[in-house]
Amino acid sequence: MYVSVTGLRTKNFYTSIRFWLLTIPAFRAAQKANGILFCENRKKNGYHHTLTVWESKKYMIAYFQSPLHTKAMRAFPSIATGKVFGYESKTIPPWDKALKEWELNARG
Repeated sequence: MYVSVTGLRTKNFYTSIRFWLLTIPAFRAAQKANGILFCENRKKNGYHHTLTVWESKKYMIAYFQSPLHTKAMRAFPSIATGKVFGYESKTIPPWDKALKEWELNARG
């Protein structure tokens, strides 16, 4: 399985609106994507986190390159800052473990 953990912090109130307009469709697409095993989001310490677990990295990359995700990614530099971390795992990690991996290893 391939685990992907993202954490994004919007720059201000106005960019938060655009963030949600882009994120909601992209998140819904992830929930329905081929190969998805787990897909949730949470807010912690001012960051909007997404935890997705895929059957393999191949499926994650296919979603990553999808039109909705690409559109959101292109806009993020102007509306948010953040980091992402992906790794192989034999199990679906609990949120606390996934966020710990993100804190230790994520890069922007």
